Amino acid sequence: MTNKKHPALKGKMKIEHLDKRFGIIALEKGLVTADQVVEALKIQVEEDLSAGQHRLIGRILLEKKVITLSQLNEVLKVMEKDQENE
Repeated sequence: MTNKKHPALKGKMKIEHLDKRFGIIALEKGLVTADQVVEALKIQVEEDLSAGQHRLIGRILLEKKVITLSQLNEVLKVMEKDQENE
């Protein structure tokens, strides 16, 4: 799917890429299950398509109380470090 297909997705490809990485990192750290990541992704896509609202996977997992704020920050630090190395 490209950004041109849905206005809610315009300019979001970089964010979506980071979301996928967030879920993978959280899964690798044992903070979430694959089912929890898939459920968060479903919520994200449904909101993108229905409301044009884009919530990050980490925010969805935090709001569903799947992860804590400290766990969210832990994953973000890994992502930041990875991005610096790219």
